Amino acid sequence: MTAPLTPPPPPHEHSSHDAWQPPGAAPGADPGAGPGAGYGASVPRDSLWDGTYGQDGPGMKAELREAGIVAVAVALSGVLLGVLWWWLAPHVPLVGDVVEKRWIVYLADSEGEQAIGVDGTFALLALAFGVVSAVGVFAWRRRGGVPLVVAVGVGGLLGALLAWRVGVWLGPTDDVIARAKDVGKGVTFSAPLKLGAKGALLAWPFAGLLVHLGLTALFGPRDPDVYQAGPAPKDSYGAPLS
Repeated sequence: MTAPLTPPPPPHEHSSHDAWQPPGAAPGADPGAGPGAGYGASVPRDSLWDGTYGQDGPGMKAELREAGIVAVAVALSGVLLGVLWWWLAPHVPLVGDVVEKRWIVYLADSEGEQAIGVDGTFALLALAFGVVSAVGVFAWRRRGGVPLVVAVGVGGLLGALLAWRVGVWLGPTDDVIARAKDVGKGVTFSAPLKLGAKGALLAWPFAGLLVHLGLTALFGPRDPDVYQAGPAPKDSYGAPLS
């Protein structure tokens, strides 16, 4: 007696109940959704970095444009520094005399410190302009950045050079022999405005860089802390790990 023939079992059909689900997921939940979706999880499009600046600041082109504006504005303010230097710097007295039918010019006060005062006046004014320019740039943008820092330094150096040339141009003539002949023998007149210590030209850019970096470090925007502690890890049953 032979056993009755039974039909083969139907092919197994996969359903959502047979799919693997992460621990703690509700029955019937879509395994491809949610944060525990594994390799098949979808990432929100908004979280992808598209190569541009978001709320942290402008793009590189905008930063370079702003840096150019800052550099030009700071450099042009060197005209004011030159005028103040010419106005506030002490005058170095000279005297002309005739020796063997030749005009000579010498210092009226050989022990005077007016020449040192000329360099010191320029250095102090340059330091003040460096501080003011750095504070002004930071108050305008309220942030740092390499382009702005470079613009403050370059603009300060160009402004110092411009101030130096403007002061020399406004000061007495360089032809001291002709000046001595004009005023007469033994008459005191002012020497040309000169900058003996060329290192004073660096006072403006150095002061601007240091003050701007300091203001950015103290009052600039802070980067978000990507290492902030998240929620406590849990085991496969949803209980927090000790």
